[in-house]
Amino acid sequence: MTFESGGPGDVSLGPEDRAAALGEVKAVLRVVSDDEDALVVAFVEAALGLAERFTGQVLIAREMRAVLAAQAAWQCVGAGPVRAITSVEAIGAIENGDGAVVLGSAAYAVDIDAGGEGWVRSIDAGAAKRIAVTFVAGAAADWAGVPGPLRQGVVLLAAHLFTARDERDAPPAAVTALWRPFRRLALARRVYA
Repeated sequence: MTFESGGPGDVSLGPEDRAAALGEVKAVLRVVSDDEDALVVAFVEAALGLAERFTGQVLIAREMRAVLAAQAAWQCVGAGPVRAITSVEAIGAIENGDGAVVLGSAAYAVDIDAGGEGWVRSIDAGAAKRIAVTFVAGAAADWAGVPGPLRQGVVLLAAHLFTARDERDAPPAAVTALWRPFRRLALARRVYA
C-alpha cells in the first residue's frame, strides 16, 4: 500500500487551523512579530506530522488516497481513524493505460470497524491490478478538536524547533510524555475480523 496524497505525517494545515496553531506557538515563544510566521507554521506542520507518526493516527481530518492491490481479501487502508471511505477506483482498468475508473458500489465492499480502521476489498475490478481508495481520516475535525495533551506536545515541539534551529538540542522529554497515552501500536499485521 502506498499513499498518493495526504498520508500519515504529511500535514498541510488549512488557513483556520494554521492561524490557531500559530497563535498558540507564538504565545509559548512570546513572539509578537509576524516576521517569521511562515517558519513557525512550517515547524508546527512538521511537529504535527511527527505526532501522527508517533501516535500512529491522523490527528486532523483530511482526505487521503491509498493505492492497494485489487484483491478479494479485506485490506486495511493504512491510516486512521477513518471517518468515511468516499470512492474506490480501478487503476489501469483501461486496456493499455494507467487511467483510473471509478468503480460502482457493487464492485467493492468497504467497512470501518469499531477501532476506526478502514477496510476495503475488490469484488470486481475488471482487469485492474490495483485500486485507489479515497477516504477521510482524522481524530479531530480541526486544530481546536485535537486533544489537549497532543496539541500541547505539538506546540512544545514546534517552539523547540523554532528556538533550537541553529543548535542540536534534544526536544523536551515532555513532548513524548504528552503523546504516549494516545499511541496506537500494532504488534501484528491487522486482519479483518
